[in-house]
Amino acid sequence: MLWTTLVAVVAIALFFDFTNGFHDTANSIATAVSTRALSPRFAVIWAATLNFAGAFVSFKVAATIAKGIVNNELFVGEAGLKIILAGLIGAIVWNLTTWYLGLPSSSSHALIGGMLGSTICAFGLHSQFKGENVHVINWHGLYEKVLTPSLLAPLLAIPSAMLLMFALLLLIRKRRPDRTKKFFKRLQPLSSGWLAFTHGTNDAQKTMGIIALALVASGHLNSNFSRPPIWVILGAASAMALGTYAGGWRIIRTVGQRITKLDPPRAFAAEVTAGSVLWVTAHFGFPVSTTHTVSSSVLGSGAAGSRLSAVRWGVAGNIVVAWLITIPCAAAVGAGVELLTRLPGGVFFALGVAAIAAALALLARARHLATGKREEQDIQSVTFKHERAAGFDTDAS
Repeated sequence: MLWTTLVAVVAIALFFDFTNGFHDTANSIATAVSTRALSPRFAVIWAATLNFAGAFVSFKVAATIAKGIVNNELFVGEAGLKIILAGLIGAIVWNLTTWYLGLPSSSSHALIGGMLGSTICAFGLHSQFKGENVHVINWHGLYEKVLTPSLLAPLLAIPSAMLLMFALLLLIRKRRPDRTKKFFKRLQPLSSGWLAFTHGTNDAQKTMGIIALALVASGHLNSNFSRPPIWVILGAASAMALGTYAGGWRIIRTVGQRITKLDPPRAFAAEVTAGSVLWVTAHFGFPVSTTHTVSSSVLGSGAAGSRLSAVRWGVAGNIVVAWLITIPCAAAVGAGVELLTRLPGGVFFALGVAAIAAALALLARARHLATGKREEQDIQSVTFKHERAAGFDTDAS
C-alpha cells in the first residue's frame, strides 16, 4: 500500500506541475504574444524549451519546499504520503478554478496553501515527536523564505520596471516609432526567453521539492538531501514543459493586454525585470510567485511615462484579490481532502477528486481549442488598434 500511495503522490505532483505549466507559464509569453513579437505557437514552444532548461540550474527552491515550510520529520510512511497527496490536490483544484476564470493567481501560493491546510488538519499546530512537543509548521521559514519574499518581489518589480522603462524612454524619445517597435520586437524573443528560463528555475523546483518530501516520507531519500534524484528533475521539467505547450490563452489575454496595453518597449522592460527578480529569488531559494512578479512588472512598465491612466486598475485589483485568497482557499481544499483520506479507501476517493478536476480541465481545454483561433484574432486585433493609437506604423514592420 505504501508503494501505491507513493506512486499516486508522484503522479499527482507531476499533474500539478502540468497545470502549473499551462496556468503560470502563460505569464512568461503573454507580453511577447500580445505585442506580436512572437506567434503564439512559436512562443509556447520557445517557453517550454527554456522552462525545461531552467529546471536544471538550481535546486535551492526545491530544498525550501521540502524542508523549510513544514516539519518534514513528521511525514512518515503512508500517513505522511496521504497528507502530501491532500495538499497537492488542494493546489490543483484551486489552480484549475483560477485558470478557468482567467485569473493569474499564484500556483506557488496554491501549493503552499494546500500543504499548509492538509498538514495543519492532520497534526494541528503542534505534535509529539520523539517525546517532545514540536511545531508542525516552520513559521520562521514560512515567514522568511515564503511570505516576506512573496511580498517584496512584486514591490521590487514595480519600481524596477518603471525605472527601466523611464531609461528606455530617454533613449528612444527622438527615434521614429516604427523603428523603435521593430528593434524591440527583435529583442523580445531574448527577453521573453530569459523570463521563461527563470520561471523554470523557480517554479519547476516546487514540484521537485514535493516529490522529494514524499520520498523522504517513504524512506527512499535522506531528509538532508542536497538535490532531488535525476528522475525527479527530468519528470518535473518535462511535465512543466508539456503544460506550457498546452497553452493558457485566457491568462495570456489578462496579463498581456487587459492590465495595460503593452507596446514592444514596455513588454521588453517587463520581461527583463520579471526575469531578473525571479533569478535573484531562485538563487536564494525563495519560492516566490511568478504570477505576482510578472503582473507587477507589467504594471510598472505600463505606468511609466505618465501612463497611469493606461493601467486598468480594476483588472489589477481583481488579480490582487485572487492573490490574497489563494493560500486560504487552497488550504481549505487541502484540509478537506485530508479528511477524505482518513476514510476507508480514502486515497482512491482523493484520487477521484483529482480525476474530476482533470476531467473538468479537459472539457475546458476542448472549449479553449474550439475558441482559440477567435481569441488569437482578438489579441491581434486589440494589438493592432493599440499600435495605431500609439502612432506605430504597422505596415513598416
